[in-house]
Amino acid sequence: MNLITSLFLGFATAFVGITPPGLINMTAAKVNLKEGKKSAYWFVFGAVIIIFFQASLAILFAQFIKKRPEVIVLLREFGFVIFLALTIYFLLIAKKSPIIRKDKIKKRSTSTRFFLGILLSALNFFPIPYYVFMSITLASYDLFYFDTTYVLIFVLGVVTGSFLVFYLYITFFQKIQNKTDYFMRNMNTIIGSITGLVSLITLINIIRYYWM
Repeated sequence: MNLITSLFLGFATAFVGITPPGLINMTAAKVNLKEGKKSAYWFVFGAVIIIFFQASLAILFAQFIKKRPEVIVLLREFGFVIFLALTIYFLLIAKKSPIIRKDKIKKRSTSTRFFLGILLSALNFFPIPYYVFMSITLASYDLFYFDTTYVLIFVLGVVTGSFLVFYLYITFFQKIQNKTDYFMRNMNTIIGSITGLVSLITLINIIRYYWM
């Protein structure tokens, strides 16, 4: 195995894990539509910084967590609480997003969006068990080694793959901006539905663990 393979595996792992609509990529699209690409990219920069640390932490503790499945369950329980709170907020508290035309885009501080990216990404604990599972699985097939160099290259691939997915979301929604009135009116509902689905899946996994 060489470093290019490690980079590719990190890239592919992140691409597969983040491509489905989720809190971070949908929010990046929302920021882009409401405030423009500059704010959206600053939001993404904040998010990928946290993803870097999440992936690094997950891999560093992968061997330890592999021998202690109760740690994974604890992360799931904590993640369930977070996603449930986000679901309640987006579905019941947050107001529907107004339709904002291109000539009425409201600019906000890029630093505000940068820290929003950090906050939302930090609240999303799903990547930690995901990268733990993926690193352990790849290691079992001798495709990944828990060596410092391989870990750093793998995490670099994760960051690159994550950024590409966010970029595609921003670009895709920008190109169909004139056809996204429905998404703009119902963005909070869409995000709340996504976090609700993740909460349900997490709860099912927790119940299955305790019933096994």
